[in-house]
Amino acid sequence: MKFFRKIFYFLPLLVSCRGISESTARVEVNGQTLFYSVRGPENGKPIVLMHGNGGSHKSLKTQSLQLARAGYRVYCPDSRGQGANAPLTEYHYKDMAEDCYCLVKALKLRKPVVGGWSDGGINALLLEMAHPGTCSAILAAGANLKPDCGEDFEKFKEWILEQGTPLALMMLKEPQIEPEELKAIKCPALITAGSRDLISVEHTTLIAKSIPGAELKIFEGKTHSSYIKYSPLWGREIISFLERIGY
Repeated sequence: MKFFRKIFYFLPLLVSCRGISESTARVEVNGQTLFYSVRGPENGKPIVLMHGNGGSHKSLKTQSLQLARAGYRVYCPDSRGQGANAPLTEYHYKDMAEDCYCLVKALKLRKPVVGGWSDGGINALLLEMAHPGTCSAILAAGANLKPDCGEDFEKFKEWILEQGTPLALMMLKEPQIEPEELKAIKCPALITAGSRDLISVEHTTLIAKSIPGAELKIFEGKTHSSYIKYSPLWGREIISFLERIGY
């Protein structure tokens, strides 16, 4: 029964997104060759979505399809050293954020909405902080300002050490963002998390309160990934948010 309930839940989304094609390409930015995918009409307003730690453009396929169906042009890059890109021996969030900024410039995207989940959300914050005015709006789902951002961090730290990869170990030391720094973000912002997220509700609320005029959405009963992976919830919230700000 549980399987059939899931099919019933997602069937409207699957039907509405039929016929939406995906194209892929690579672009040279900031000393990196980044793979990225594109969905949606060529004249659609641009949205850039960034995945989480160790993911790829496929991680946000559900949201990409939803936004493309709504008429947006959606770009989903694989962050440096991840997805279809060659792995690296060192990683930093600020480098990934700069990569995304350079991608926006290389593709000549005018005032896109830039967002992401987990690491991708962190990168969206850092991008607009470093280059104010680049984005029409930012979206940050499950983002954090410091590694220790919830009561489950010590348990998560054990998992990071078990992985032992440069990409995973980055999360023990980064990001290091002071709440006051978020005041540099002047564009509309949608900050989200699950009530059972690895990132605490208090930490997520701090992020939203530190960005002038930011909107906060907590998905009740949801974890760090359950309102993102194969779920239409975040995509629906994004579309509603973009309608509210007139994008």
